[in-house]
Amino acid sequence: MSAQLEEEQQVQMKQEKIWTRDFILICLANFFIFFGFQMTLPTLPLFVKELGGSDQMVGVIVGIFTFSALLLRPYAGHALENKGRQFVYMLGLAIFVVSVGSFAFIGSIAFLLIIRVVQGVGWGLSTTATGTIATDIVPASRRGEGLGYFGLSGNIALAFGPGLGLALVGKISFPSLFLICAAFGLVALLLSTRVHYKKAEQSPDKSVTPRFDIFEKTAIQPSILVLFITFTFGGIATFLPLHAIERNVSGIEIYFIVYAVFLLISRTFAGRIYDKKGHLYVFLPGTVMIFVAMMLLAWLPNTSVLLVAAGLYGLGFGSVQPALQAWAVEKAAGNRKGMANATFYSFFDLGIGLGALIFGQIAFLFNYSTIYATGAGSILVSMIIYVALVLRAKKLQEVNE
Repeated sequence: MSAQLEEEQQVQMKQEKIWTRDFILICLANFFIFFGFQMTLPTLPLFVKELGGSDQMVGVIVGIFTFSALLLRPYAGHALENKGRQFVYMLGLAIFVVSVGSFAFIGSIAFLLIIRVVQGVGWGLSTTATGTIATDIVPASRRGEGLGYFGLSGNIALAFGPGLGLALVGKISFPSLFLICAAFGLVALLLSTRVHYKKAEQSPDKSVTPRFDIFEKTAIQPSILVLFITFTFGGIATFLPLHAIERNVSGIEIYFIVYAVFLLISRTFAGRIYDKKGHLYVFLPGTVMIFVAMMLLAWLPNTSVLLVAAGLYGLGFGSVQPALQAWAVEKAAGNRKGMANATFYSFFDLGIGLGALIFGQIAFLFNYSTIYATGAGSILVSMIIYVALVLRAKKLQEVNE
């Protein structure tokens, strides 16, 4: 009987389409905004260096962006439910486009800091919105798989954005590069006008909403885990080009392509595993791969090791991130999906921001290699916390039974 029920559920899942018109449009919009963003990721540290900034300042420039995005997440979550998905998404995209375009006219570190704060506001609004919009569009029974495919749009941008940005830096000026990045964001803004947005579910009793409502409680556990994982991403995105130069290792442009290819591969199976078996079968294998990748980057003797690390990190992060996001939203009430996504992305940003700031200090006090050894330690902490959460949930289940 259970086998028949499982077969019926699988048939129902196949009948619920993921690749609808709106899903394709939101994926395309997400691709273009991420493409413009990813082009700036490895090139901005080089721009800071050209302006006379230090490794510490590189960390501050990257970190202040993520912290400003972090502060906007709770507002974005509430606005998604009160003002609607379209308003928040398009406002965020517009702010992002204007701020990135402004990079072309920056001649000082102080002005760059200010514009990075503004850029973080746009990023915080748009990415919280797009994650919620994708959650609205994807069938609930295929949420892990659907969000995995949605993540591909950002991953494909990651495959080519950083490499293209680094390639263009040697051929065109920084102002021209930043205007190109802004143009990609403008394409995303135009595509966003064609999406049909679902109306947010209204809370049946607004009086029960806490005064300082900045997090969704049901999303806290996966959000804490993603913080320790994205902590490592701050080191890769910010300092890997400089680390490779110091070690005289070539192929940094290829690193991002290999990383993204293996992210793509992970999306073909990780989401389905999550939907059928849960996060237990996804999280630990994924974090083990990320841990090994970080240790290889700390070692980094040659290009081969760099590319093996890229593949492992891509498989690991590509498996873990959509599973944690699906976990974050699955238990939230219908009118709290926006806040659940806001909570998830707040911790996501916090991890990147803390990583960039702390790794900037580590690079200044020690060396780039120590950054990645520290990142491996962060992954180990996430694994310990996860095991503790699973054991605690198992004990609670046994007590209730």
